[in-house]
Amino acid sequence: MLISRRKRIGKIRNKQTSIVSASWVAVTLGAIGGLGVVPGSALAQTPSPLGEWQYSVGIPLQKMWQPNIPDWQVRVGAATSFQPRYEGSDRYHVMAGPSVDVRYKDLFFFSSGEGLGVNFAQGQNWRASLAAVYDLGRRGHDDPEELNGLGNINQAPGVKLSGEYVVSKDFPLVLRADVRRYFGGSNGWIGDLGAYMPLPGSTQKFFWFAGPNVTVADSNYMNSWYGVNQTQAAHSQYSAYHASAGFKSVGFGVSMVWLFDKHWFATADGAFEELVGSAGNSPITHSRATGVADVSINYRF
Repeated sequence: MLISRRKRIGKIRNKQTSIVSASWVAVTLGAIGGLGVVPGSALAQTPSPLGEWQYSVGIPLQKMWQPNIPDWQVRVGAATSFQPRYEGSDRYHVMAGPSVDVRYKDLFFFSSGEGLGVNFAQGQNWRASLAAVYDLGRRGHDDPEELNGLGNINQAPGVKLSGEYVVSKDFPLVLRADVRRYFGGSNGWIGDLGAYMPLPGSTQKFFWFAGPNVTVADSNYMNSWYGVNQTQAAHSQYSAYHASAGFKSVGFGVSMVWLFDKHWFATADGAFEELVGSAGNSPITHSRATGVADVSINYRF
């Protein structure tokens, strides 16, 4: 979705704001039909420094500028991500995989970013969704030097309840909240609060978004990823450590889209994350500050 603001924004706005507003309108009108959504990264269900809002960026804005949304919206592609070997690692690796986003009547969706779900309640500027998601866990071989003796965090299915709200067309700030529960693996709860906005400087071929994200988790989740139990302490280089529930991280992200023609487009995401609280103090955490960068090439049907 190419994001715009209305040309007519009231007498209380100054001339400079009006110029920015008009440019966003031009961007929207320049791409008939709009992109509507930035598909999530290839391995979106793996814990990553990406903000949760970056997996669904643009979706709640679509129907505010595109009232007649097509019954089917299908986008497929390939993505690669440069990210930490595990959350808290100071070493990075490259991961690759498919990027998929399929939506039917602004109701059902299947997405590598959002999972398989339904928008069970919605209005013109908000939606509430329930989805099945998947966590790929953590394997000892992701970083044998640092994870030796800690065992694996198994892959696990989960459910995600999320809600998004757009303040207004004049001020297209998107507020997002979600909570996830995994069954197996970390066997815990984790939630996010985030916000983002479209940014000035967009053109008919390029547009971008940015915003912050805060993540909290319960003790089960925190101890799975950042704790060291007595058995793990006996078989690893780490002392026993209990990770408490609370804030896990704060971060900031940027998502960008380039339109090549009617069908082909590319996306790029970047994010910075600072682990805090028990996550930041964990002996497993070798770097509190981590980042991620991913790119994808996609085809829109």
